[in-house]
Amino acid sequence: MVQVQAAEVLEKPAIPGCSPDPQVIALAGEPVLEVRRPPAGESLRAYGERQEEALLEIAKDYALQPSRLQRWEDEPFSIIGFKQPGLEPRAVIAVDDKQARCFELSREELSGRYLTALQLAIRQYRVNHSLTSWLKATALAALFLGLYLGWIRLQSAANRQLRAQVDRGAMFGVPFRRLKRFPLPIGAERLKALLQQIRQVVHWSLLALVTYLLVPLLLAFFPPTMAMSKGLRGQILQFIGGVLDGVVEAIPGLVSVGLILGITFVLVRLSGAWFRALDQGRIAIPGFYQEWAKPTARIVSILLVLAGCAAAFPYIPGSGTRVFQGAGLFLGVLAALGSSAIANNVISGLMLIYTRAFREGDRVEINGVTGVVQERALLVTRIQTPRNELVSIPNATVIGASVVNFSFSQREIKQPIAIATSVTLGYEVPWRTIHALMLQSARETTGVSDLQEPYVLQTALNDFHVSYEVTAFVSDPSRYRESLSELHGRLQDRFAEAGIEILSPAVQSLRGSVAVNAPA
Repeated sequence: MVQVQAAEVLEKPAIPGCSPDPQVIALAGEPVLEVRRPPAGESLRAYGERQEEALLEIAKDYALQPSRLQRWEDEPFSIIGFKQPGLEPRAVIAVDDKQARCFELSREELSGRYLTALQLAIRQYRVNHSLTSWLKATALAALFLGLYLGWIRLQSAANRQLRAQVDRGAMFGVPFRRLKRFPLPIGAERLKALLQQIRQVVHWSLLALVTYLLVPLLLAFFPPTMAMSKGLRGQILQFIGGVLDGVVEAIPGLVSVGLILGITFVLVRLSGAWFRALDQGRIAIPGFYQEWAKPTARIVSILLVLAGCAAAFPYIPGSGTRVFQGAGLFLGVLAALGSSAIANNVISGLMLIYTRAFREGDRVEINGVTGVVQERALLVTRIQTPRNELVSIPNATVIGASVVNFSFSQREIKQPIAIATSVTLGYEVPWRTIHALMLQSARETTGVSDLQEPYVLQTALNDFHVSYEVTAFVSDPSRYRESLSELHGRLQDRFAEAGIEILSPAVQSLRGSVAVNAPA
């Protein structure tokens, strides 16, 4: 195609009457000439379409030889056409001074270039549409189709072999059992399924790519489809160029993201090491308790990660696109919908941590649930009951409930936890005897501490009976229920041996003169 100083023209001020976007005159899809100014009274596009039709008609007329195409002057035009003896001249295109000025050339220079381009285009068209060209194109197409079919058979065979290897628990001759030395997050069967899915995706993607590359190659062999082939090739090259340009443009941003995330990772590791030292007691800070170390480490890690992500986000390729903006808006809506409950539980969890109400491993009673604290997270507290039930209580509920910690006194003030139980007996039974029996039962109970002596209190003098309460101290809070149950059994045994029935006189009067039903 004759592109007469097109790049230079675009860089200079526009010339009056000349279109900044030239109309391309093509022959069978191949560009031949550029026109920037049509004859008077005709649009540039219509003039270009009319010239294409005339050029195609001339190219198909083999009686008109390109060598006979010549130029002659007919003021104010330079005419390019055919002059044959005995026949009227046949004009193909006319060039005037105004058209030549659009390219900053003289009329003679522009018409000379047009003449050369037309001769070459007609010759090339006739060569491409000759029988020899068609036969050559057919042979090449058949050759490449054969290679394509052979590639499909080869790839299909390799795909079947790889599928069989994965089913047998191996890949490329390496058994999966050798991978046991490496920690894998998924099982063998799940690994097989994942590898089979990857194999299928790679297989079909490769076939689609080879087929897509083959189509423009076959179309390029035949003259009627050459233009379509160039369009497909242009799409492929544009896509590849776009990908490469995107990769090159993204490299500085990705390097920045890598540096920021690397620094964040180092800071998280250093923070974790510092708080582990606090948790293990190797470092002590006045006023900072060891039990605060792990939750504080998690909070600091989260803050560091959030800060690193915020710093790295502007450097992520495409972070300013509408896709990222839409994703950010969606996440913002989700955060707004759930932020109230989440924030309430998180703040409650932080209050529980730093008020030291309890910690993991403590035996507690919260909202009527008694058990051992298994996890103290930011959102929920999980308690394992004596029946091995795992109860999850939202922290917002825990912060508003009464928390009974059976392990706090033993851990913090080195004092045993107390267990207590009450009995009611009539006034006829000497209180000193009752005290002695209850103290004896407490001392015989397994797990009762020797640090503090048990004691008995008379908590009420009722109309028909007296209420007695015995209090003992156990050294192991985890055996609180077991010790209390054993104390009950000891009381029953000691009172039965003394012939005293643990029953109020009011019930005895209703029952009448019945023998004492004391346990054996």
